[in-house]
This record gives sequence, structure tokens and C-alpha cells, in this order.
Amino acid sequence: MPRLLYLLALCNLVIGTGAFVLSGILQPLSDALGVSVASAGQAMTVYALATAVLAPLALVFTGRWPRRRAMCCGLVIFALGNLLCAVATHLGWLFAGRALMGMGAVFTPLAAGIAVAMVEPARRGRALSLVFLGMSLSYVIGVPLGAWLAFRFGWPWPFVLIAGMSLLGAATLLLVVPKDLAAPGASFAGLPALLRQAAVWWTLSFTLLYFMAIFSVFSYIGPVLQALSPMSHERMSATLAVFGLSGVAGTLIGGWANDRFGTLRTLTVQMTLLGSMMVLVPFTHGNYPLLVTVFVVWGLAGFGMMTPQQSRLAALAPAQAPLLFSLNTSMLYLGTALGAAAGGAFSAQLGMTRLAWMGVPLAALGLFTVWMSARKQATLQPA
Repeated sequence: MPRLLYLLALCNLVIGTGAFVLSGILQPLSDALGVSVASAGQAMTVYALATAVLAPLALVFTGRWPRRRAMCCGLVIFALGNLLCAVATHLGWLFAGRALMGMGAVFTPLAAGIAVAMVEPARRGRALSLVFLGMSLSYVIGVPLGAWLAFRFGWPWPFVLIAGMSLLGAATLLLVVPKDLAAPGASFAGLPALLRQAAVWWTLSFTLLYFMAIFSVFSYIGPVLQALSPMSHERMSATLAVFGLSGVAGTLIGGWANDRFGTLRTLTVQMTLLGSMMVLVPFTHGNYPLLVTVFVVWGLAGFGMMTPQQSRLAALAPAQAPLLFSLNTSMLYLGTALGAAAGGAFSAQLGMTRLAWMGVPLAALGLFTVWMSARKQATLQPA
């Protein structure tokens, strides 16, 4: 694999850490700003909406720029957003910083577009899995490290560290990336014709559905695990770390399986596994080893779907791949928000022990979209 992809993966580790570190530091952050934990948690929603709306616009705006300049600009904006969060004295400034971070997250679809352009189609899955490995590692490395910094030195320090690492990443890219790196940019030219293709909508809806399925439960993973098998904080942290490691493995396996078996077969197996694990979760009540096993398989299947999905989008329209990647990221964050809302709405009726059943029909719908997009893709016209 080209060595540049490893650098892009490290930059995505920084982006992923910035996106999700907030979940581990909400208590000291809310105390410092004098607001409730629920109010501070809305900063996650602000980031999700900014990533869904502003990142695609930034991608199009920088479509004619050299890829090196566009990536460096994204990392600098991400750094500025983190610094604004670090000095925030009230909720409004925190939200503004998170919005800037969401715009700076345009780096991720840019990196995915470069990964697709740098390798031949037969190695596309492994290239994408390498670039997105950084996002998976953020759950295992970045988020726990950020939480430790916040409780040890104060809540602003994770944001300061992420800002510094973002600027370091931008400086490194400026030095090592060729100025004339060939990779497609994004523009609105041809996009209306592309979005009239049913295969594109079926493919994007898959991301929406499977993230809704996952985050209808994962948004409440702490209470869910405690309801299934009461545990200490140390065991809870260890369990979440094991889940994160399974996600890292799933990312790598997903890339390999995509290149070995194709996207359709890979996504069908992964979504079937995810839905099956959601069925089994309530039956792990009181059985910790079985609980860990089910969630490890969940992590392998859930995280493993990102690479085949991105590869499928790239195959639909290679020239519009960066913009499709950004739209896919929008669906990802929209699915995250809708899944959290749906899980909260049904938690009272189902209870935390059976909340995973909320995701089963969503997983089934996701399987349906895979089959439908495969049928529609056979008639897809070049955009």
C-alpha cells in the first residue's frame, strides 16, 4: 500500500478522536460551563449536523483546489474548531467550535477519494480499510486518552491536544504530499443526473439504516451493559475497549473481504451477522462471557461495513467519488442522530435489556437496500 495512506489513517485518528472524545468528558465539561450533561451533550448533535451539511459544501467549494491544499485546509479548520472549544466559556462558543470541527471533517472524504485514486480497483477495499482504520482506532486510543487528560488536567486539554495534532498533520501533509497529486475533486457538475439514479439512493440509504440500527443501542451502551450484566467501572472500561478492538479488526477484515468476495456478498454477510447479534443480546442477560462474545461479533460486523460501502459508492461513479463519500458521511451522522432518538423513544417500552431488538427491523431493511441497489446498479448510466 502507498505510504501516504498510513499518514492519512493517522490524520483520521485525530479526526475521530475529536469527534467522539466529548462523550467521555461530558461531566467535567458540563460542570465547568454550568449546564446540564444533557445540554452539553447537544454539542455532539451540533457536530453531526455540521458534518452532514457543511462538510459536503466545503468539499464542493474546494473541488478545483489541489488535493494537498484542500486536505491541509480541512485539518487547519478542524484545529481552529478545537481551540475554540478549549477556550469556550459558555455553551454557544462550544457549539460554534463543534460546527467548525464538522466543517473541517471534510478531510475524511478527501482522504477516501485519494485512497481510491492511488490504487487499482482490485486493492480498493484494502486501501479504504487502511484509511478508515484511524477512525476505528480513535475508539481504542483517542477517546480513552482524551478522557484521562480531561480528568487529570482539566477538560480543555483534550481539545488542545487534538488541535495541536491537527496542525502537525497539516504541516506533515504539506511536506510529503506532492503538489500535483492526481485525485478527483468534487463539483455539482453531473450530480443532479447522478442523484436521479435509484442505485445511488438505495446505496446511501443503507448507511442511514445500519447506523440507525447500531446507534439505537450504542448511544446507551453503558446502561445496556449494566442492565445485562452489572459490572464495575473497570470492567465496563475493559469491555468497551474489547468492543473497540473488535471494531479495528472488523475494519481490516471488511477491506479484505470486499476485495476477496465482492461488496454484495460481504455486506450481506455482515448485515446478517449484525442483525443476528441484535436478536441475541437480550439472551446474554447474566452471562458475561456470552455478552462479550456477542458484542465482539457485533463490532466485527458493524465496523467492517464501512469499507465495502465506500467501495460500492466509488464503483457507482468514480469521478464523483469524493462527493458521494461526503454524502455518505452525512447519512452516517444523520443515522447516528436518528438512531439515538429512536433508542431513547423505545427504551421505556423495551427496557435496556431488550433495546437491541430495536435495531433488528432496521438491519432487515438495510439488507433489503443492498439487494435493491444491486438490482438498480445493473442499469446505472454513467453520470
